[in-house]
Amino acid sequence: MADSTQIEVLNGGNMSAVLRVGDTVRRQCGPWTVTIHRLLNHLRQHGIDWVPAPLGIDQNGCEVLRYLPGVSPNYPMPDWVWTDQVMLDATRSLLQLHDATIGFQNISDIWQIPVHEPVQVICHNDFAPYNFVFNQQNDLCGVIDFDTASPGPRAWDLAYLAYRLVPLAAPGNPDALSNSLEERKRRLALLCAAYGHQISMQELAAMVIVRLKDLAQFTDDRAKNGNSQVAAHATIYRNDAAWIEQHQSEFA
Repeated sequence: MADSTQIEVLNGGNMSAVLRVGDTVRRQCGPWTVTIHRLLNHLRQHGIDWVPAPLGIDQNGCEVLRYLPGVSPNYPMPDWVWTDQVMLDATRSLLQLHDATIGFQNISDIWQIPVHEPVQVICHNDFAPYNFVFNQQNDLCGVIDFDTASPGPRAWDLAYLAYRLVPLAAPGNPDALSNSLEERKRRLALLCAAYGHQISMQELAAMVIVRLKDLAQFTDDRAKNGNSQVAAHATIYRNDAAWIEQHQSEFA
């Protein structure tokens, strides 16, 4: 890193610290870094040019990615994040990503997050507004933070997007939009139609429950291993899963 280069700690980085160094982004490498860089190159070669370009490893053992200019919103989300257009653009972008990863897998691949069956695509595993990049017109123009990507079913990723953007979350969730159950049903129907692949509202709601319980356990494990600041998140995930279970029949 050149001394004259401006260094900035970026928001997010919940799994590891992320630095912006000039027009690059850097974070500590893991055993999975080579696989993730190969995935990003694969996506870009298949026309997905709105994901970070990997630039290698620096002398400090950090991965180097091209910085994607724009805004990545944080909670509480600005009002424009909750528009139908943002949700539909995100859903269609996820479909593009998934379709581009078909056939990507290699026996030598190493993933930070476990593989989930049935394997249909490579899942981003954290496809949510805080990992989106928006331009000045609030149009979705990029997706970041692929370090926790791993193989899995399409609905695994789509369920998390529904959780974050419909949102399929319990009243009182501090990160959720306070909209009615009828409005959530309407938005979930839009999301399912935009993605296609015959994934129904009922199937997706059921997958959100599985996804949140898995995430709660993952969060508990992280808290026990020294990341105590995330412990409260596990309770939120379980409360949200319980709320969906109470209303599951209404998403049929």
